[in-house]
Amino acid sequence: MTHQAPLLTADHLEQVAAWGEASRSLSYVFRPSTAEGVANVFTLARQTGQTIALRGGGNSYGDAFSNAEGIVLDTTRLTRILAWNPDTGIIRAEPGVTIEQLWQYVLGDGWWPPIVTGTAKTTLGGCAAMNTHGKNGWRKGTFGDHTLEFELLLPTGEVKTCSRTTNSDLFYAAIGGAGLLGVFLSLTLQMTRVYSGLLEVEAVARPHMAAMLADLAEHQDTADYIVGWVDAFAGGSSLGRGEIHRAYYLPEGTDPAPTQTLRRASQAIPDTIFGLVPKSSMWMFARPLTNNLGFRAINMAKYWAAVWRNGHRYRQSHVAFHFLLDYMPNWKRSYGRGGLIQYQVFLPKETAVEGYKAIFGRCQQRGLPNYLSVLKRHRPADFLLSYALDGYSMAMDFKISDGRRGKIAALAQELDEMVLGFGGRFYFAKDSTLRPEVAQAYLGEPAIAQFRALKQQCDPDNLLQTDLWRRVFGSFSISASQLVAVS
Repeated sequence: MTHQAPLLTADHLEQVAAWGEASRSLSYVFRPSTAEGVANVFTLARQTGQTIALRGGGNSYGDAFSNAEGIVLDTTRLTRILAWNPDTGIIRAEPGVTIEQLWQYVLGDGWWPPIVTGTAKTTLGGCAAMNTHGKNGWRKGTFGDHTLEFELLLPTGEVKTCSRTTNSDLFYAAIGGAGLLGVFLSLTLQMTRVYSGLLEVEAVARPHMAAMLADLAEHQDTADYIVGWVDAFAGGSSLGRGEIHRAYYLPEGTDPAPTQTLRRASQAIPDTIFGLVPKSSMWMFARPLTNNLGFRAINMAKYWAAVWRNGHRYRQSHVAFHFLLDYMPNWKRSYGRGGLIQYQVFLPKETAVEGYKAIFGRCQQRGLPNYLSVLKRHRPADFLLSYALDGYSMAMDFKISDGRRGKIAALAQELDEMVLGFGGRFYFAKDSTLRPEVAQAYLGEPAIAQFRALKQQCDPDNLLQTDLWRRVFGSFSISASQLVAVS
């Protein structure tokens, strides 16, 4: 049965907000449930002179999926598991399947997704488009490292099957390509074998930045996951102090009741605190504290609590350890009407200590310390537009308000120059402020030229565009010298 192409009517207009809600735009939103429906949206765009941005779970902090006054193609109805082999751990699924749906499907058979984000609400298509990472980046790499094959619908209507040996140039460009080359119709992924639904976790406090990074390096050969929290308000000899959580898989035979812990019900996160207060309302209590004074107190209390329980070991479910962003629903509302942006930078291991100290110092100097800082370890990746390197990342949340927006934008430009000076890189899924000259500096002209050439082949009419694409790379039809920086 052939479906009629959709119409570009006002009832498709929706306000599309960045996950951090610091920016929003009006777009025509379509949610097809089949590959044919996806193709019909491209036909509509071509007929009406519109452009298309692809959106998965909508978890990118900035404008990676927004397309002001254009079309947004939402993939969240493409949610079928197409094939699953519980013996090999290989799964094939549609792009709208979320990490949550994925782990719920495979865990009972003794498998876990190899790379998971801080929220389980991200989609597989979104994870591939942004080549996401987790708390095991130095050990397991990125999402693309565990992608065996995918089907990509090009804007021309052609479907390409891509792997490391078939259409490999497109394989390495579409993963991490921010949804600008085509739509993933299916992805084939390799899961990781686990023998328990629990992890062995150890929490330690470290007194400054050098000690934080040294701890990650010391345990990278033994831990399966490592993540650090940094107090962005501490200064002097305590600059960069924080807490590190290391997690280890339980070896086979260690869990006395693996059948029980591998059940979906055993992974559930309580939706109340002390069985009384709904977590979904906690953001209201946090909002009055979401300012410099409040978060200085929160960060100080959190650090000294970490010192008090230093060395604490416990067992925790995979879900509770990984998906901290889901632990307090709607927590981003605590940032108020202006929302937040995240500024995440990747620095080589050789410059990371001095680099992060300089970045935190500059933020404090400008009176704009970030409110949440998360530290991770990484390894390089082979994908064309790659952020990953042999070093560390620091994700920093900044509150946005009318009075702070311009100051944060100016600070970001200062930090960009510092990051480039330390040999660093940036991550499109978290970006809101990157300028064309900065992207060119860290990606390099050859990589950008190769990506543009592939885009010309896959999308000759330049239908796939996002606000991020236009901000960072400019219109595809103009030369690099004509790119306009947007701050």
